[in-house]
Amino acid sequence: MFGQALVPLVLTLKVAGFATLIALLTGALCAFLLARYSFWGSDVLDAICTLPMVMPPTVLGYYLIVVIGRRGWIGGWLYENLGINLMFTWQGAVLASAVVAFPLVFKSARAAFEGVDTQLENAARTLGSSELRVFARVTLPLAWRGILAGTMLAFARGMGEFGATLMVAGNIPGRTQTLSLAVYDAVQAGQDDLANFLVLVTSIVCVLILVASGKLFKPAY
Repeated sequence: MFGQALVPLVLTLKVAGFATLIALLTGALCAFLLARYSFWGSDVLDAICTLPMVMPPTVLGYYLIVVIGRRGWIGGWLYENLGINLMFTWQGAVLASAVVAFPLVFKSARAAFEGVDTQLENAARTLGSSELRVFARVTLPLAWRGILAGTMLAFARGMGEFGATLMVAGNIPGRTQTLSLAVYDAVQAGQDDLANFLVLVTSIVCVLILVASGKLFKPAY
């Protein structure tokens, strides 16, 4: 039973890890821009960044197919010019999970950046620090707890992603079948023992992540 769970577990950790990294880099960047700068259309951009949190995963999966499919806006160019096909691959699963996990990093990071006292940043600037140095030495150290908490939630969300991943990457055992997809297959096949084991593994990992992120959200005194 453990052998049957090992392959989807390793794949899930790989997919969730890469997806979380993408969500962290893009989510933190968008969060910082919207937290520090006000411009025309910022409210619309905020809504778009938050949209994956409330939109059905199957709808997100359809949008991703339109974008990265062989006839998609980006996927068509990649396939015709570079021979890269993202559909029904673990890389496609990474993109799907990253899109779904992105709002969790974005919302947490934005709240963390908005909680940083701008007077401290201005004081660093008056002392001759560059914008990059201000971010690295003042802003990021004060906001890292919220960013890390959102990142951990994004990882947990990436581990449990189902709908968008199924549409983009399919459910190919050993190639794109993650834990959530393996649970679905086990239930459909009547393999209750395997399904219970997979559910237990997923639940333990997610509970540990939620507990840790909850501790990070608590203010430090």
